Amino acid sequence: MPSNNPTIVLTGDRPTGKLHLGHYVGSIQNRLKLQEQHDNCFYMIADIQALTDNAANPEKVRENTTEVVLDNLATGLDPEKTTFFIQSQIPEIAELTVLFLNLVTLARLRRNPTVKDEMKQKGFGENVPAGFLTYPVSQAADILFCNSNLIPVGEDQLPVIEQANEIVHKFNSLYGETFREIKPSLTDTPRLVGIDGQSKAGKSLGNAIYLSDTPQEIEKKVMKMYTDPDHINLNDPGKVAGNVVFTYLDAFAPDKKEVQELKNHYQKGGLGDVKIKRYLIEVLEDFIAPIREKRESLSQDPSYIKEILIKGTLKARESAIETMKKVRHAIKIDHF
Repeated sequence: MPSNNPTIVLTGDRPTGKLHLGHYVGSIQNRLKLQEQHDNCFYMIADIQALTDNAANPEKVRENTTEVVLDNLATGLDPEKTTFFIQSQIPEIAELTVLFLNLVTLARLRRNPTVKDEMKQKGFGENVPAGFLTYPVSQAADILFCNSNLIPVGEDQLPVIEQANEIVHKFNSLYGETFREIKPSLTDTPRLVGIDGQSKAGKSLGNAIYLSDTPQEIEKKVMKMYTDPDHINLNDPGKVAGNVVFTYLDAFAPDKKEVQELKNHYQKGGLGDVKIKRYLIEVLEDFIAPIREKRESLSQDPSYIKEILIKGTLKARESAIETMKKVRHAIKIDHF
């Protein structure tokens, strides 16, 4: 395709639960920036992807469709600037997925680090559902159905973008220039550790602070945060590296100078864990409170949410139909 085509941004969430601070730093804050910089932005509720490991619990996926929309709207994603749509309502994505499956080997799918990590987390072993194993192919179709080429992601999703670009290059080499190379857009804090300090914050791991958490929930979670296990006495020098409290302060505290002063004090000794945790509680409540309040207000008008999704899905479908005309022509299956 011509290189002067406008940038098209696409991002999305699997509707398997409410979104948390890890989602915010890993993707949402970039979505907010990109919707101000580009005229063509799409946001996908990836319900088909969510079913790859929730096939026996479709109610969970359906219920959380609204939840992820509320979280994104509450943080500032604007339906006048970003097109909200539901993946399952765009059948062309499924058609494109089937065609892309012919361009990827089973061995390559098994080597994808993101898939390997998630398979391990979920304990699938050899009993991994085929849909789950092939979801990077589905994600390539998600990205390319509307000719998007800029994707805000966390660093854990970079292997998926890499595999999608392999599909782009393979398709173009076989059938002619049809798709553009996809570029990831990373945030300054591409991955946020969980409150336990052991891995990234995640819904399934139970170690995340949610964008809708109450003040009491925020306090409870922060007080449980991993700090420095050797910092036993107040006057002991403490370690900042690997200290989850300081990781969150770096990401969310507006006063970076004050955070640096706290780090210096902590490293010298004389600053207790409880004091820095109390400071973090204030920082996170200041950040989350307006999001939580806007979310609660939006949730009172379900017809507004439905209207956003219907309007956005119709617009996304128009783009999908145009893309598939080009794809079918390239593959020579435009028989009629």
